[in-house]
Amino acid sequence: MRIIPLSLALALALSPGLHAAEKAALPAALPAYGADKPLPVPAIEKKTLANGLEVWVVPRQGVPRVDYVLALREAGLAADPANAPGFASLFAGLLTEGTGQHDARQIAELAQGMGGGLSATASNDAVFLSAHALASHGTPMLQLLAEVARQPTFPENEVRLAQANAAQQLKASESQPSFRASRALLKAVYGEHPYARTQLAESTIPALTHGALEAAHQARFQPKRALLVITGRVTPAQAFAEAERAFGDWKAEGKAVAATPKALSDVAPTRVVLQRDGSVQSTFRIGRPAIAATDVDYVPMQLASTVLGSGISSRLNQNLREEKGYTYGAGAGLAAAREGGNVIAQADVRNEVTGASLKEFFHEFQRLGQEPVPAKELDAVKRYVAGGYLITNQLQGSVALSLARNWAVGLPAEFLGQYVPKIRQVDAATLQQVAKRYWDPAQQSVVVVGDAAQVAEQLKPFGTFKIER
Repeated sequence: MRIIPLSLALALALSPGLHAAEKAALPAALPAYGADKPLPVPAIEKKTLANGLEVWVVPRQGVPRVDYVLALREAGLAADPANAPGFASLFAGLLTEGTGQHDARQIAELAQGMGGGLSATASNDAVFLSAHALASHGTPMLQLLAEVARQPTFPENEVRLAQANAAQQLKASESQPSFRASRALLKAVYGEHPYARTQLAESTIPALTHGALEAAHQARFQPKRALLVITGRVTPAQAFAEAERAFGDWKAEGKAVAATPKALSDVAPTRVVLQRDGSVQSTFRIGRPAIAATDVDYVPMQLASTVLGSGISSRLNQNLREEKGYTYGAGAGLAAAREGGNVIAQADVRNEVTGASLKEFFHEFQRLGQEPVPAKELDAVKRYVAGGYLITNQLQGSVALSLARNWAVGLPAEFLGQYVPKIRQVDAATLQQVAKRYWDPAQQSVVVVGDAAQVAEQLKPFGTFKIER
């Protein structure tokens, strides 16, 4: 009897469609899919401290561990100065590199000694500090998290190292056509809005100074714009008491950064070829403004974008990779933030099929908006999306982070348990309507990174492309 690894079995079970070779590896007669199990809506206990910090507690009696996520809204990449894009990512990375009590090595060793870890990341709208520890060490871990969040010192040697690493990272990124294409498309979609400036730039590196980091911390780390999520083996009373001890006397030290403005919802589409001498392939980025995470179209658009471009069995991948052989992979997706969003499709294709590939992209966009998705395909995609979501959120750390991320983009705590039922409720007509609205080929900006001498003639049927170095 052949044993299929669990990871492969899950991937096969969740895949919205399988090819003949893949099907041959499975038993001849498989039982019918079971009904989706709803994600139990966790009992979330909530309290707001006197300083404005929100605390959410989700008791869980599984593994003997406690997870913490501290989210700071309006602290992410959208808060970066126009001349320092990507600053928030470097800022977040430096939070764990030293405090008044501990240096970077000591912080790491303390976290490991508690059976856990501590890290920080930035999104468009927020900075997230995540920590976990054995339940027996939950209290000291929360104290360490509070120390890192409230008292980072941004040591000069760590700042210099971050600058050097960022310079090398940027040098490597700039050599990649995908980096250039994404940057150009974000500019086309968002214009001068902060969401257009989320990638690291050369001007950011000298702007990453000790003084700038301290000023950013004071402006971005405000208790009235913060949420602490605690999940695991802890009672609400215990968790609230520990949160009070760790954060109760936390006060804002500076003027809060300005709120992010609304992003554009409609722009004139642009066409551009970014010259890459001698390139043997074309890198596509195709997209337009879309919606914020709180929009009523958010869930239907997630489903529509999955049908179009998420996974091996998506329409774009089946067309451009499996049927035409134009690319190793093509995809598309929705990125929805607090104040706006975008849809983006992408692929790397051979020079000689650049025009033909764009034709197929537009064909699939148009088909999704003009024809209802067949019931069998729609049901398979719903199962794929719901199954992946349910598996991901079995882990209590994922639950904590999902709650924090939802809060950061304006979604309520209850959305965690509402997502799968909402996915199941989307019908073909609703999906077709949102696809027609946001995946209309006529409204898409197109960025191609490649050798204009090889591809410009092929692109003429799709409009006038400006060639830029």
